Amino acid sequence: MQAKVSWIDNLSFMGRSGSGHAVVFDANQQGSTAPSPMEMLLMSAGACSSVDVVNILQKARQQVVGCEVELTAERADSIPKVFTKIHLHFVVTGNELSEKQVARAVDLSADKYCSVSIMLASSVAVSHSYSVNNASQTIAAE
Repeated sequence: MQAKVSWIDNLSFMGRSGSGHAVVFDANQQGSTAPSPMEMLLMSAGACSSVDVVNILQKARQQVVGCEVELTAERADSIPKVFTKIHLHFVVTGNELSEKQVARAVDLSADKYCSVSIMLASSVAVSHSYSVNNASQTIAAE
């Protein structure tokens, strides 16, 4: 895997993946135009885990119609301001979802499949939780 990051101006940078995709990073404290590198890392943990959860549930023939992960993180007070805690809360919506299957999917992602959160867990306290929403009730409530 390869990537390249190039300076744009101020504290803004353009990252390009080896697969040809581009993303902007912005570390400006005020007036930023894109996520900071630490925000991107946090979102990467959520994206990686979400891919696993949805994929596992689909393979278990669960009728998933939505999956969001709400991420919260704490950082060290002094430099380097590394993450000290990360919590991922999955909100999974579907039709007749098995709570047992959702719990299994979240656990498998956390313990076996999500490269990002497992890598981070070697130095950060990473925790996971979930809630299950019935799609027909969610639609009726809107």
